[in-house]
Amino acid sequence: MFGFGLREPEQILYILVSFVVATTIHEFMHAWSAWYLGDDTAQRLGRITLNPAMHFDPFGFFGMVLIAMGIPAIGWGKPVPVNPNRLRGQLRGRRLGMAMVAFAGPLSNVVQAAAVALPFWLAGGSLANPQLQEFLGTFIYVNLLLAAFNMIPVPPLDGSRILFGFLPNFWQPFLLPLERYGIGVLFVLAIFGRQFGGGSILSAMYAPVFDLLARVLTNNFAF
Repeated sequence: MFGFGLREPEQILYILVSFVVATTIHEFMHAWSAWYLGDDTAQRLGRITLNPAMHFDPFGFFGMVLIAMGIPAIGWGKPVPVNPNRLRGQLRGRRLGMAMVAFAGPLSNVVQAAAVALPFWLAGGSLANPQLQEFLGTFIYVNLLLAAFNMIPVPPLDGSRILFGFLPNFWQPFLLPLERYGIGVLFVLAIFGRQFGGGSILSAMYAPVFDLLARVLTNNFAF
């Protein structure tokens, strides 16, 4: 729907608003899921809320602004603290609990996209108000982007937490060190990845999930 390059102020606003709403609900679901599974760490910090200010990360928001302006970057909300030792169950249960908490974020983005896609389905793919159509289309796109991107199995993304929850214990010593370098790898891929092969390595990592979700939820409507 939108790639990198200069955008109109209206487009930038639509993207930023979509990012703030989608990220707020994403982080809220992490916090709520952790509380539901027995860990009240996020609850005690006031993170079970839909107030965007409680999930605001200045550096992550700056990344969202850059993306909205058409500049390659990575954006994020304030990470939700989870104490796996407070989750219910034995060791395996705790790992699965962490995977469930992680999966709640991307799942919330898919649900948001599905809810907003409903008017397009009812209207046959086109709304009467072009501004509303552009905003809702942007909101759907941003949510699908967040869902697909976060499912990449590289720390600190949710996909890595989900992967760790299902892998045998044998793999833990090999994968845990990635926590230190994962975010750096993502930044390098976001900024320099498109210089190799004429395309974006990072987008190639989340494109299959994004394309599948877009086909299922939107029937590839033209926004």
